[in-house]
Amino acid sequence: GCARIRGDTLGLVGLGRIGSAVALRAKVFGFNVSFYDPYLPDGIEKSLGLNRVYTLQELLFHSDCVSLHCTLNEHNHHLINEFTIKQMRPGAFLVNTARGGLVDDEALAVALKQGRIRAAALDVHENEPYNGALKDAPNLLCTPHAAFYSEAATTELREMAASEIRRAIIGNIPECLRNCVNKEYFLRSSTGGGAGGYSEGGLQQAHSTTPLEAPHSAGSHAPPSGGGPPPPPVAVIPPVSAVTAPPPQGIIPPPPISETTTATAVQYRHHHHDNRKPIPSTSFITLSLSLSLSQPIMLS
Repeated sequence: GCARIRGDTLGLVGLGRIGSAVALRAKVFGFNVSFYDPYLPDGIEKSLGLNRVYTLQELLFHSDCVSLHCTLNEHNHHLINEFTIKQMRPGAFLVNTARGGLVDDEALAVALKQGRIRAAALDVHENEPYNGALKDAPNLLCTPHAAFYSEAATTELREMAASEIRRAIIGNIPECLRNCVNKEYFLRSSTGGGAGGYSEGGLQQAHSTTPLEAPHSAGSHAPPSGGGPPPPPVAVIPPVSAVTAPPPQGIIPPPPISETTTATAVQYRHHHHDNRKPIPSTSFITLSLSLSLSQPIMLS
């Protein structure tokens, strides 16, 4: 027959984003919600109004329905097995929408046939498409890894994928990506220039929405990309002193040089240098010496 859920205890294994969402919805239907998650700090249960237990055995023993919301790793493979099923309340329900490898299908099939577990709902299996012992088990509801499906959900999936691509283009890989599972690969490729990743110099500034600048890895001292010999260093012209010594007798001081003239001369020299053309020596050398020595020089 149909069970009444108000006042029953729902036990959640894992209280991440999905587990928290399930807990808040279950409380509306009258469930007393308990959870087991050893990775969360103390106090999270108070903020959500939940009951926290500190062992899986305690959760299984007190729960009328157990729902799995944890990741799969080498430590929790077949978390629900013949031994842990015996620790559950007789007639309890089991829900798995996390990972198929969390449940031992053979042990679950036996428990369903024996009536120790009243019913089970599975959205995932260890091997998909499924073809195993659960095919003949009673009181079993299975969905083909599509319990999330709705028209709004499929639209949101496409929008989220496009947003991640945009964030990767205008930002820095992988720091700006929210769900990157192999960040170490990108970091190793960016420092070592390995094949298949983003090589050094190809990264942009993180979260940049302004015109792109040179990456830190390349720096301002990177050699030109043309492959030619590096240009000779450009002498730094010190600023003109505000106070200059009076000119010696018989020497006519040169006319004052404005900042516009200085910038034009430097720009003119840089333009000719980039094109590997000779620069007019008399005007530029005279200007450079005049600025560096801060002394007037007789023009011949």
